[in-house]
Amino acid sequence: MDLKWDDGFSIAVSIKDNTVILSANREGLLSLANHLMTLAQDPCQGAHMHLDQYNSLEKNSAELIIEKINN
Repeated sequence: MDLKWDDGFSIAVSIKDNTVILSANREGLLSLANHLMTLAQDPCQGAHMHLDQYNSLEKNSAELIIEKINN
């Protein structure tokens, strides 16, 4: 899956009191929306995006995996 990021994107994920908090600027939200649309159209069950501080998220972000399932 080829992910295109809007210039200047910023995305962070944290966990506080068992709650996931995703914080993003406008470019980050638009990028994530585009990635979710791409993932939804992928024909493969189990297709996923793996994001962490070494791959697209801000430093010290919690790891985030978004996976497509078929019902």
